Order: sequence, then structure tokens, then C-alpha cells
Amino acid sequence: MLVRFVLILAALLTATAAGAAPPPPELARALDGFRTGGPKGWAFVQSTASEERSLVERFDPLQPDHLKWTLESKNGRAATPDETIQYRREQTRRTGGETAPDVLGQIVRDSCTLLERSADRSQWRFDLAPGGGDDMSAEHMHLTVTLHEPSNTIERVVLAAREPFSPVLGVKVAEARTTIEYSLPDNERPSLLQRITVRVRGRAFFFKSLDSDMVVTYSDYRYAGKITHS
Repeated sequence: MLVRFVLILAALLTATAAGAAPPPPELARALDGFRTGGPKGWAFVQSTASEERSLVERFDPLQPDHLKWTLESKNGRAATPDETIQYRREQTRRTGGETAPDVLGQIVRDSCTLLERSADRSQWRFDLAPGGGDDMSAEHMHLTVTLHEPSNTIERVVLAAREPFSPVLGVKVAEARTTIEYSLPDNERPSLLQRITVRVRGRAFFFKSLDSDMVVTYSDYRYAGKITHS
């Protein structure tokens, strides 16, 4: 029975490995033209909500870097003058208008695996390469992409831990999941970032909880103009 079990397990592992391959041409084209934060040149309102705080910020891509972001409200009320001053000071350390992590920059393209396909959508899973020499998380994560096939648009990206792991000494992550959602393009607008949902469960040094939930939503999009500088 043990030998039979080992043979079945080996067959399953072989089948899984065989399913991994480079992405098909249509998915490769979507990945090549994809920016996690959405296309450049669009102004929007970013609303962040977590257990600790809430923020509403407005972004204007045509302003200098330290003026691109404006604080509109904090914790459900208008920002005070002191909060606005402190916020403006922090903008010197905030570059550009990137709103979502570049999670696709670490995918291993040859690990592409089809998970499921419906009439107009398909889901594909990738392994991740380390983002640096001290990246202890990538090997425990996978990334799933949902492709809207009629428009060849990436509609959803999910970065999730496939097992509990310890990114640094003393920290144990039991669950980690980031979901990034996009609108479908139409005659007036391209695909635009709509929502980022983050869920983390874990502990540090056995007593400090790392549990957190955060939702970031994007609204009031308007095209501001072509960006002529990076």
C-alpha cells in the first residue's frame, strides 16, 4: 500500500509539473501591456479603510511629485491644518503615483498553469521569483490572474500565501492575501484600478498579533492628460 501511495503521489506531482508552461500568446500580450496601477494620465480619488484609520486622498498626475497627492479627509472628517502640513511633508518621500505593488514583476512566466476557464474568462496561476536576496516570502506565495478573454484584459490579480511561513525570525504568517481588481475597458475609458483588498493573519514573537484588513477603493476617475515625464 505504501508503494502504491508513493507511485500515485509521484504521478500527481508529475502531472502538476507538466501543466506548467509559458503563458499562451493572448495572456502574454495582456501581461506585456499591463501596469498594476493602471494607465498613466488619470486623476482619481483614493479611499483607504482599515481598523486603525481611514483616509481620502486625491491624485493629480500632472502635478510635481510632492504635489500629486492631496489629503481630503482623515478618519471620517476633514483634515486639520496640522494634519495637512504633516501630510505635505510626507509627500517628499512618496514618489510618483504608484498605487498598487508591481506584483507581476516577480512572476516566473514558465510556471503558468491554467486553473479554470468559462465562456469569457480564464484563471492562470504563476510562481514567484524572489524580489531580492533577502526575500523569504516569494517561495511561499503564488499569483493568480483572471483574464477577460473578449477584451484581453487582466480583470483581477490575487497574490496569496499557499502555506504558513516565516518571512523573518520571530514572525509567523498564517494567511496573506492581496486582491487587486480592475474595470473592463469601454468606448470611453481603458481598464482602471478599482479596488485593493489586503488580509493578513499572523503573530510576531508569539504574543503580538499581525492580523489586519485593509480596503483601498478608487473613484472619480478623469483623464488629466498625457504624461510627458516618468
